[in-house]
Amino acid sequence: MKILGIGNAIVDVICKVDDDFITKNDLTKSTMKLIFDENEFKNLLSNLKIEKTVSGGSVANSIVGLSQLENEVGFIGKVSDDELGSKYEDGLKQENVKYFYSKKKEELPTGTCLILVTPDSERTMCTFLGIAGKINENDVSSDAVKKSEIIFLEGYLWDEGEPKKAFEKAIESANQVAMSLSDQFCVDRHKPHFLELVKNKLDITFANEQEIVSLIDAKSFDEVITFSKSLGKTIVITRGEKGAVAINDKNVVECGIKHDLKIVDLTGAGDLFAAGFLHGHVNNMSLKESLEKGTEMSSKVIQQIGARL
Repeated sequence: MKILGIGNAIVDVICKVDDDFITKNDLTKSTMKLIFDENEFKNLLSNLKIEKTVSGGSVANSIVGLSQLENEVGFIGKVSDDELGSKYEDGLKQENVKYFYSKKKEELPTGTCLILVTPDSERTMCTFLGIAGKINENDVSSDAVKKSEIIFLEGYLWDEGEPKKAFEKAIESANQVAMSLSDQFCVDRHKPHFLELVKNKLDITFANEQEIVSLIDAKSFDEVITFSKSLGKTIVITRGEKGAVAINDKNVVECGIKHDLKIVDLTGAGDLFAAGFLHGHVNNMSLKESLEKGTEMSSKVIQQIGARL
């Protein structure tokens, strides 16, 4: 198998809202808020019209993108044996993704992410992790990890206790490890751990500019480049309007954005960018070609609603 993704198995519920809804509910635009109370989550959802429901989760979206590019891929993520859990599993199977997890009835429901899309196409996420956040080392198949050329993890998954052990077990058995830093709040919550991972455990790190700047407390982007060059690993950074940059050892390669796109929804832009880049990486493309493939994939997904092509 080329790539095995391990991440939060979450069903995305996409709704269009105005900016007032974001302000009124004390949300920070363009970020992800974790909601721990199921009732709070249901109340938020009760006032909204659902546009689309789709199997999601950051790494799962990347894995589906990789499958669509005809790579042999798999995914590990925890769902409950409920309606959304069955929907989730079916969604992966339809996309030719091997699902290395047997669902069972759990106390908590399958995880859900409410994706609020404002008129400027930005998305603000409210996530009720449900059983997804309870992934543990027993859920990770060492055999599946060893048989993959590379595993792909998400920062969202990193939490003290069981998920952290699942993470560590996967890294121990892996041939190569790639990870997305996921979200700036995520980086701020786990900064020492993430820094240690980036320096010592990861072969490829995906981040946007804010996340990597926050991770190393950089004063400028030049500091980020200097830090990345010192690692001898691959760091891939998306920079919005400024395009993307990949640093591998002393090589620094840049790629501009595609222009004249009809942007509808930025959900999944980073996930599909990672899919394109990893496709290049496992198929022996150059750093520049991999960046271009990432840019091409993210450009496609932002011209439609939802995080999957």
